[in-house]
Amino acid sequence: MNTIQNPILPGFAPDASALHVGEDYYIATSTFEWWPGIEIYHSKDLVNWEWAAAPIARRDMVPSELLGNYNSGSLWAPHLSYADGLFWLVYTDVKSSTAFKDTLNYVVTAPKITGPWSEPTLVTASGFDPALFHDDDGRHYFLNMLFDWRLENPGFAGTVIQEFDPVTRQLVGERRHFYRGTSLGVCEGPQILKKDGWYYLLCAAGGTGYLHAATVARAKTLDGPWEDSPYFPLLTARDDAANPLQKSGHACFVEIGGEWYITHICARPLTERGNCTLGRETALQKIEWTDGWPRLANGTHHPELVISAPKAAGNVRQLLDHSERVTFAPDKDLPHTFKTLRTPLTPETDYSLTARPGWLRLYGGQTLSSHHKQTLFARRWQHFAFTAKVKIDFVPQNFQQVAGLVLFYDTCNWIYAYITRDERINARTLQILRCDFKDFTYGSEAVPLPDGEISLKVCVNGAEAQFYYKADGGWQPLGDVQPADHLSDDYVETRRGRCAFTGAMVGICAQDMDAHQSHADFACFDYEEQR
Repeated sequence: MNTIQNPILPGFAPDASALHVGEDYYIATSTFEWWPGIEIYHSKDLVNWEWAAAPIARRDMVPSELLGNYNSGSLWAPHLSYADGLFWLVYTDVKSSTAFKDTLNYVVTAPKITGPWSEPTLVTASGFDPALFHDDDGRHYFLNMLFDWRLENPGFAGTVIQEFDPVTRQLVGERRHFYRGTSLGVCEGPQILKKDGWYYLLCAAGGTGYLHAATVARAKTLDGPWEDSPYFPLLTARDDAANPLQKSGHACFVEIGGEWYITHICARPLTERGNCTLGRETALQKIEWTDGWPRLANGTHHPELVISAPKAAGNVRQLLDHSERVTFAPDKDLPHTFKTLRTPLTPETDYSLTARPGWLRLYGGQTLSSHHKQTLFARRWQHFAFTAKVKIDFVPQNFQQVAGLVLFYDTCNWIYAYITRDERINARTLQILRCDFKDFTYGSEAVPLPDGEISLKVCVNGAEAQFYYKADGGWQPLGDVQPADHLSDDYVETRRGRCAFTGAMVGICAQDMDAHQSHADFACFDYEEQR
């Protein structure tokens, strides 16, 4: 029997919204502060998924912009649907997280998954995790998690529903509570499936950490009453600490060839209930319908690392290695795997592929602490063990001009091997600087460098990272082993005191704290997974 190994989207791919249109399957995932926003993947068989689009790719797609947004804010939990010959995407730009949440919910449409996507319409700001439900009577509904800022209330106020006008793209009629959740607590990510005369409501429950779960309720009408499933919860690892797919929840139904599955969020800790450097990922579980209720095909509510593939997939083999070699050329776009922070970078202003053919030139920008505009390109970690390396040609004129190779979680958590100039010895130097929330420390001594090109490499293996450099000889270690597991939701949450939602990245960057006029040239970025 053909099998699928989870996760199907490894490395920082959370909040999957699955969609079936004709012979095609799509998954939309959250990107938070990373740009372009909202990743959409495509498959024909649920086994192999290829990147298809990042629809939030124009500045006007987020009218309030992401610049200045807090870490782990911005673009949360998209929902993808199809109706009236259009793809519909709803998403939230989260601007604040205190006693208040500023949650701006937008809707966009496109005739094809690759666009062009319409200008966004602001629908509401009452909560997050919005979804559209297109009923078979032609009516449309907007679902949302309502947030209550009043101090005497718990914040999460259940799920609400309101009719949606697809022409004006505005809410009509009265908003009403229609489901307040279960004993598992916080009810998020509401999605509705209509099947065999029943409305099935699939919700995320219990927060986003190790107590996360997915639950199901059903009703004959959208007005209810809603009955909770006897198979409760549908999915969780909260009572199974040894399960490799922890934090499982936030699910979505998908059908292929008469078989049913759910996509769902998960995370793989390095140790039991420990740090998850790959962030929250997307997995797949097979379900069966029993007495009109969905339940996992394995007869439990625990996710499985390996599941049976759909019969419709045939004997297709799952591709598991996401290694990538990136070369730079004037006539070649940067790969979709390269992400920037909070805003797109402008060709020939922030970077150039033409100034030095065969190299990517980065013009020094703001520091790694900036919530505004950095000159940084980074890609996800997609495996626990990998090597990333790059060649750099950089001639800094002073200590404020910096460039190098970085392991990055957010603006408060990173490990940076950087080249700069030390005027005290009149030479370039290479050193590691580490940011651990608000604590800055050096991770190595400063190494004087000869003139010319320098190669940098980092080898990540689970909780450890080792940097290396090569000048005019072989590879030399730079500093001692660095704590790679600190670049995780779990570690960052303990330091920050509130939720963190993204995942570890590796990338290249340049800063100029002087006149923003220096540049660094990078050749051939390699990301190689070790299997």
